[in-house]
Amino acid sequence: MSRLAYQYVVLRCVPRVDREEFLNVGVVVYCQAADYLQVGWQVDDTRLRALDPRLDVDQVRDALRFVEGVCAGDDRGGAAAGHPIGQRFGFLKAPKSTVIQPGPVHGGVTADPADQLRHLLGCLVG
Repeated sequence: MSRLAYQYVVLRCVPRVDREEFLNVGVVVYCQAADYLQVGWQVDDTRLRALDPRLDVDQVRDALRFVEGVCAGDDRGGAAAGHPIGQRFGFLKAPKSTVIQPGPVHGGVTADPADQLRHLLGCLVG
């Protein structure tokens, strides 16, 4: 069984940047050797609204759907989706001052990037 190097970032919802509070809402996994770039996400309305009752949770979901489009390389991801897979991951891991922000890049090895995404999503978001 071959072991493949991968990188991942946790996506955080930061409803109010001034308070520096966040909730993990997704994980992006990139494995160059497997040509794999996917996001898994889960939005808990109640927990997000505890941070900011005025938060537009539908806007958070729209932002995560945009990330899905970037990963898939389809129209949902706008211009960023048209780039090679490594550049798309670079776009997603770049710091942003929006409601959805990536955390630091982490790495590891796995035999199955999709299974690793499910594992990380369960541990870090779910």
